[in-house]
This record gives sequence, C-alpha cells and structure tokens, in this order.
Amino acid sequence: MQDLVQRLVAEERRTTNDSEAGGRAAFRVCEKMRRPLSNFAGAAGFRSLLSRALVLAKADAPLLGGVKIKPDGTIEYSAELEARLATDEAARAGAALADRLLGLLITFIGEALTLRLVQDVWPK
Repeated sequence: MQDLVQRLVAEERRTTNDSEAGGRAAFRVCEKMRRPLSNFAGAAGFRSLLSRALVLAKADAPLLGGVKIKPDGTIEYSAELEARLATDEAARAGAALADRLLGLLITFIGEALTLRLVQDVWPK
C-alpha cells in the first residue's frame, strides 16, 4: 500500500509541478478520492472513512493533530500545519493518512474495487 501511495503522491507532484517536499500532494491524494468515494458511499460515508483513517494515522504522524475533517469531507489544516506543508514531515503525515484511507477501503470493499476507484482518479 505504501508503494501505491508513494506513486500517487509522485503523480500529484508531477501533474501540479510541485517542487516542494510533497505535503500538499500527499493530502491532495485524499482530497481527490473524495469524489469517487462520495459517489460510492455518500458524502457521510466518505467523511466517516477519512475520519477513521485520520485517527489511525495520528499514531504514525503526530503532525496530523492539526487536521480536521469538515462535514463535507474536505480537509481543514491548522495554521501550524498550513505553514509546514512544504516539509518532509508533512509529506510523511499526508502519506500516512492516504495509506490508512486506502487500507480501510481495501478492508471494506476489497482490493479490486479499491484499485478500480483509484484508477478512476489516476488512469495512468
């Protein structure tokens, strides 16, 4: 799963010409999964899944303490985290969140359907 997340983060960095450490790109992976997952499980379902992924990922990345999930499922950053999005630590935190989100998806809907949803967002 970590390999897939790293590939998705790299793709996000490439498509947006992000020369920073990848913090924004890593969080963007989760943001981009919102549309297909909301279509699949509803906005509340996506929010619940992302919220659970956030709780699990905080153990690996304390920086995620500065993240909140809004009612519509978007990610809200604390001022401290916003200022640190260009750091390697933020990149690892975002990747941990994306890893947990995709891991939960595999648990609930299986690997094949999860990969199909990922492929809808990143066809390459």
